[in-house]
Amino acid sequence: MNIWELRNMLVYHGTTLEIKEPRIIKTEIGRDFGFAFYTTDIKEQAERWAVRRAKIQSRKEKKPVKAVVNVYEWERADSDIKEFDGASLEWLDMVVNCRSDLNFKHEHDIVIGKIANDNVGETVSYVLQGIMRKEDAVERLKFEKINNQIAFCTERSLSQLKFIKSYIVEG
Repeated sequence: MNIWELRNMLVYHGTTLEIKEPRIIKTEIGRDFGFAFYTTDIKEQAERWAVRRAKIQSRKEKKPVKAVVNVYEWERADSDIKEFDGASLEWLDMVVNCRSDLNFKHEHDIVIGKIANDNVGETVSYVLQGIMRKEDAVERLKFEKINNQIAFCTERSLSQLKFIKSYIVEG
């Protein structure tokens, strides 16, 4: 059974704060699926991300910062959900558009797909710089182990998240 067909499921957000009320995160750099509140269905991935964020913030602030994972129940309702099944030209186009143009806006409430991690990000940057063709990039990315992300891109989609708990991860 496809996990996205489940009515309710747990999703995780790794960070350094407890976030009871998720919000769309806007930054000065592009994200894979645009400005959104990013989660994953992989608990360990959220834990790794929280530890990474805490280490970066601890160095910056010169004091210890806690790694926190927030757990939500995603109570699925009618939404425009775009799901990418692995690396594809369509997925790469979305990532390239969202990372290169802060004003790019897609029409989806929720986008589900793979994360452009450091290795993937390097390939995406080659496409952005015109060094690599998109078709070649997709072929290259098929061999990468890429984790999942679920981006809640609209206020309407955020209302589907119910805060369950948060917990501290030891890094």
